[in-house]
Amino acid sequence: MSGRKAQAARNDELILRAARAVFTADPGAPIAAVAERAGVGISALYRRYPSKEALLQKLCGDGLKLYIEITERALADDGDPWEAFAGYLRGIVDGDTSSLTIKLAGTFTPTEELGRDSARASELATEVHHRAVAAGVLRPDVTPADIALLFEQLASIKLGGEERTSELRHRYLALAMDALRVPPGHRELPSHPPTDEDLSARWRPAS
Repeated sequence: MSGRKAQAARNDELILRAARAVFTADPGAPIAAVAERAGVGISALYRRYPSKEALLQKLCGDGLKLYIEITERALADDGDPWEAFAGYLRGIVDGDTSSLTIKLAGTFTPTEELGRDSARASELATEVHHRAVAAGVLRPDVTPADIALLFEQLASIKLGGEERTSELRHRYLALAMDALRVPPGHRELPSHPPTDEDLSARWRPAS
């Protein structure tokens, strides 16, 4: 890319990263807060995204595309059925697409493209779910909606920095996976549990 195009691409990446952080913390935040966090001028932001709604649509569209990519990869895995399903679960947790659902659902008007991608994501999630049930590795009384809410519960875990948050999400995912698997599974939980100090620290005012 030319220098100008490369700079525009860098700005776009900064804007989207900042928008995700700002709006998952506070969906009602103004678009100016995104520009400030990204370190770009408000005019540069508006040239790329003419409104807050357009920015929210882009964020959720990217999240849906990532969800689709992860699920398609799981469906393409012809190896061990449980490991394919477990890889799907871990991939969605790592992708953190559910944080967008928790915070942004109902805050903007979806486009037709978002509607199509949402339908595709739902179709694929149902397919990967049914495949695991048919293989006898996922308990049949669990539904795709149960898994969707499980993802949201895990996405709500935010403790310490990004690395620690990821560790804890995978710890509780491992607990959930033992409950989901047929026959019941059990393995050592990743990472160590949060301490009382970790939990109490959330109530201290930010410096």
